[in-house]
Amino acid sequence: MVLIYNGPIDVDKLLSRWYNAEHNKNYGAMVSFVGTIREEGGIEALSFDIYRPILEQWFEGWKKKLEEKGAIIAMAHSEGDVPVHKSSFACAIFSPKRRVALEMLDAFVEDFKANAPIWKYDVINGKRVYAKDRSTPMEGSGLLVTKA
Repeated sequence: MVLIYNGPIDVDKLLSRWYNAEHNKNYGAMVSFVGTIREEGGIEALSFDIYRPILEQWFEGWKKKLEEKGAIIAMAHSEGDVPVHKSSFACAIFSPKRRVALEMLDAFVEDFKANAPIWKYDVINGKRVYAKDRSTPMEGSGLLVTKA
């Protein structure tokens, strides 16, 4: 499941929701990751745009990959502005064995950073500025493609 939040994620409620939905299904592990906006470079927030059709397609590929290992995944991301010290991204993997969950969580987060269709902007003095230096061009994405 992919949940999209308008603004910051309420981490306590989200992780509790995921845990309560899955804890009695005989998984031996729930491994989660929560991304928090750091205060750096004078930003007051980060702002996000999401292209949902590609995000859902990308996420479906991960669901299938995890199903092959007997595991499931949940993910949430923010759209719009998220102030510093608040969370914009969370995910959790449930699996029969902890090693699967730990290894797949790392691979998922790294792939998410490189390939999820989410564009990040710095918010400085109330204005959105594209965070080009911290963004990864997506293959075939037009304007964001860097020329060799």
